[in-house]
Amino acid sequence: MAIACVVPNDIRGLSGPGISWGHWGCHDNRKKKFGEVVLIGKFLRAVAIPSVILLSSLIQASAEDTVRVRGTVERIEGPVFVVKMRDGSVARLTVTDNPLFVAIVPAKMSDIKPGMFVGSAGMMQEDGTQRAIEVHIFPEAMRGTGEGHYDWDLLPKSKMTNGNVEQAVTGVDGPVLSVKYKDGEKKLVVTPQTVVVTYEMGKREEIQPGTKIFVGAAKKQADGTLQTPRITYGRNGEGPAF
Repeated sequence: MAIACVVPNDIRGLSGPGISWGHWGCHDNRKKKFGEVVLIGKFLRAVAIPSVILLSSLIQASAEDTVRVRGTVERIEGPVFVVKMRDGSVARLTVTDNPLFVAIVPAKMSDIKPGMFVGSAGMMQEDGTQRAIEVHIFPEAMRGTGEGHYDWDLLPKSKMTNGNVEQAVTGVDGPVLSVKYKDGEKKLVVTPQTVVVTYEMGKREEIQPGTKIFVGAAKKQADGTLQTPRITYGRNGEGPAF
């Protein structure tokens, strides 16, 4: 009996070194339910397409028709998440059909190995290193997301660096990750205060009043609301640190 790997059409091009579809459920497992395969496909489709729902598109959030959302859900009014933004303003956020909810979950520095693809928001130091405020570990299907080194709006003069971990060594202030991207390389200094996280598929019902969320590029609607195909959120009072 032949077993077919169900891979969404729009991410089939993401094959290559370091990417194993088997890791994401594309393997011979005849006991898996079709619904599980659909959920995996949905997650991969949403996180692997270099579009508005990926961090690679978040650098476009300053466009006139999009808004970057960082805030806490105050209440839920039917399909609308009422979010208090970090500047004190209030946004009314809705989701598109078939939205994706992605949970940020804690990870450890020891989880980061050479060859992994990571991202980090941080502040540049006088010696040219970047002191990491946070480090997020991308699943293999998201390799290449937002690759590069560029301005970020977490804090004044903060930077985002996404790239491949070449090596990890111990420095004076803590572990140092050598991260290489297509146009260069940066050394990320990871301190005891650095937040290290990764991603996993979430659920809409986990987003409740008090949940901290992040949306990279919510689209402005004619009625004044914002709409997004994806919400990234934290659990247990934690929130996305980027």
